[in-house]
Amino acid sequence: MIRQHMMGHIEGERNFRWRGGETTRLEGFSDAVFAFAVTLLVVSLEVPKSFHDLMVVMRGFPAFGICFALLALTWHNHCRFFRRYGLQDSWATFLNCVLLFFVLLYVYPLKFLFFTMFGSGEKFEAWDARTLFVIYGSGYAAVFLTFALLYWHAWRKRDALDLDEIERLRTRHSLFDHLGMVVVGLASALLAVTLPQHLVGLAGWFYFVIGIYFTVAGTVYGKRERALVRRMGRNQGQP
Repeated sequence: MIRQHMMGHIEGERNFRWRGGETTRLEGFSDAVFAFAVTLLVVSLEVPKSFHDLMVVMRGFPAFGICFALLALTWHNHCRFFRRYGLQDSWATFLNCVLLFFVLLYVYPLKFLFFTMFGSGEKFEAWDARTLFVIYGSGYAAVFLTFALLYWHAWRKRDALDLDEIERLRTRHSLFDHLGMVVVGLASALLAVTLPQHLVGLAGWFYFVIGIYFTVAGTVYGKRERALVRRMGRNQGQP
C-alpha cells in the first residue's frame, strides 16, 4: 500500500522506503525514450487494405507482444530503481543515458529476432543465426550491466541514502540479479560462436536458464529477508 512516509518520502514497497519523489526531468526524458522504442516495435503503421494484409499483420502480434513485454520489464526495472533511491547525480544520469542508448540500439535486433521466430517468412543461414544471437546476447548483457552499475552506485551510497538492513539486502539482491543476467547474455553469445552449426539454436534455448536462476536466487534471498525481518522485529520489541 502506497502511503506517505515521514519527511515526505513515499513507501512503494513493503519494507523498502522509496526515496524518489515526483517524476523528474530525467525520468520524464527516459519515459519518452521508452515510448519511442515501443513505437519502433509496432507491427505496421498502415491500416490493412485487404484480409490478406490483415492476416500478415496478425501473425506479427505474438512477436510484438513478447518485445513489448521485454521493454515493459526494462522500463519497470528502471522506474523501480529511481523510485527506490532517487539518485539524480552525474554518474546516475550518465548511466541512465547509456541504458537508453542500448535500449534504442537493440530495438530492431530484438524485433527482427522475434518476428523471424514467429513466421515472418525470413530465412537466413546458420552463420547469420550465429551473428543474430551474438548481437542479441551482447545487447542483453549490455542493458543488464548498466542496471548492475546503477545498483552498484546505489550500494556505494548506502550510508548517504540511509538504507536499513533489509534495503541493503535487497540492493545486493538486485545487483547480483542483474550481474546474473549479464552472464546469461554473454554465455548465450559464446554458445552461438562455439557450437556446431546444427546446434546453434541452443544459444536461444539457453535463456530458459533465467527461470532457474530467479527461482534459486529468489528462494535464497527470500529466506534471508524473512529471517532479517523477524530479527529486526524482535530487536524493536515487536511480537
